[in-house]
Amino acid sequence: MTTESWPGESLPTRIWGWLPAVEHAIRPNYTGVVVGAIFFAWSVSPSLLPREWTFQGLVSGINAIIGYGVGCVLDWAFRRWVRPRLPASVNRWTGLWQPSDRARRITKIVIIIGAAVGAAAVLARSARWQRDLETLMGMAPTATPSYLRTELLAAATVALVIGAYRTVRWFFRWLIRVLNIDWRIPRAVAVPGAVLVIVVLSVLLFQGVLAKAFFSVANSAFSVRNGNTSPSAIQPQLPERSGSPQSLAPWHTLGSEGRWFVSYVPTAARIAEVTGKPAREPIRVYAGLESAETEQDIADLVVKELDRTNAWERKALVVVTTTGTGWVDSTTAESIEFMYGGDSAIAATQYSYLPSVLSFLSDKQKAADAGRLVVHAVHERWATLAPEHRPKLLIYGESLGSQGSEAAFTGLDDIRTLVDGVLWVGPPNSNRLWTQFTERRDPGTPEILPIYADGLAVRFGATADDLKRPDRQWLSPRIGYLQHASDPIVWWSPDLLFTQPDWLKEPRGSDVSRSIRWWPIVTFWQISADLAHAQKVPSGHGHRYGTTVLDAWAQVAQPADWTPELAERIRQALDEDITWEYAHK
Repeated sequence: MTTESWPGESLPTRIWGWLPAVEHAIRPNYTGVVVGAIFFAWSVSPSLLPREWTFQGLVSGINAIIGYGVGCVLDWAFRRWVRPRLPASVNRWTGLWQPSDRARRITKIVIIIGAAVGAAAVLARSARWQRDLETLMGMAPTATPSYLRTELLAAATVALVIGAYRTVRWFFRWLIRVLNIDWRIPRAVAVPGAVLVIVVLSVLLFQGVLAKAFFSVANSAFSVRNGNTSPSAIQPQLPERSGSPQSLAPWHTLGSEGRWFVSYVPTAARIAEVTGKPAREPIRVYAGLESAETEQDIADLVVKELDRTNAWERKALVVVTTTGTGWVDSTTAESIEFMYGGDSAIAATQYSYLPSVLSFLSDKQKAADAGRLVVHAVHERWATLAPEHRPKLLIYGESLGSQGSEAAFTGLDDIRTLVDGVLWVGPPNSNRLWTQFTERRDPGTPEILPIYADGLAVRFGATADDLKRPDRQWLSPRIGYLQHASDPIVWWSPDLLFTQPDWLKEPRGSDVSRSIRWWPIVTFWQISADLAHAQKVPSGHGHRYGTTVLDAWAQVAQPADWTPELAERIRQALDEDITWEYAHK
């Protein structure tokens, strides 16, 4: 074909002529395209939380490339193992049926167009599922046209990954040529030698050097963040706070989250204004990673701070196991302080520079060790007091923090012997005690809201009313779990790969799509993707528990003068403080 003949050709004819060159440049595997399209469709099936198109595009792209790889392996396996073993009559028939180049080209075009159109169709359906979820959670609905952009981003992700794979493949072949031709090593030795080099480099890179480097760099990066201080976090001057001039834990050693925790505290005047009753200055003690040398020293320092502030004379003492960077939920802390009129003390420590997710992956044991050390250290000192002069000893942990404080106890009897109440919020599915209570729940009760041993000691709830089930006495000390049906942190587990969980066999929770179904492997990846969005939903859904913790504390800690009117005044104050914190932290 000469360039002079182009003006007389139609556009479809030109495209038809270009197809072989385009196909040669891209070199797609059409079985991989088909399987990749199926995996793409699975990736946009209903999940626990709604997703914006950018995040969904990345998730779908990763799923599509996994499917593409599976399709390539299936195609190779068929050519390598199945076709040679087919009966002679089948091979003879397939040999007689040889489609023309035109038929082959049309088939390939149909596959590509079918994959693209099919992806757009399932995305349109997925947009409806997204709107259903957003309606359940009180969010602005997603527009279908904007959600279709997911396909473009997913395609770009697939192209990037395939390009990286082909680069590695080129390196592998180049290495074989160097070994075989330049170094004159026999090919029978050069090929396994190149494989060995690639495997060793991969292991060193991903499991050794890269992993260590990643967490080392992450730790260093977040340790720098740990040194940052919000302009709104001002060193306290009251002796009731760690970091004050009188404190044994210097201000600069508390870390970013610790400095915020001890500086942003409701004053006695603020508490009295909200409750309409006289109030005391709340005590907050905190020890950061730089406040002492070892984990045991950090726990001992917390006890010394409790001694210094006379915390043992307060009505309530709460030991908090933090998440990752040392974060303590302000709403949780303030709930206790408002409830007890400031006659309270809250103690917490930092065990990592990393955010909760990275801590869970790299040093989950640190949370358990820190929780065990600080709970036991505080309890040991608390137990020396006369029973009539002890404060109410309460335990709190959220997310990874709940796993840390669970580690301080061997079981239910241990909890009931050592402390006066426990509240655990958004517990990960791998929590040991949570798993025991859930698996041994009373027959006929659902996994999302189980009842354990008639609710005599342990109760589960997504709302305050849930914690009142069943309608019978809740013995002290009380153990309460808050967990939303839509919280992926609670329901994520490796078991999702091949086992359908009970929470997907039972009727769905109130904020979970009725369309969600369990599929092997697919559901695991869907819930894994939801982890990144666990807190990007309105309060009362996902991993955002908001002022529900106030109601839970009212159930677990049982203040003597608690009334619905007082609860509403405190809730309004907490909402105001949450708004202020988001704006200034």
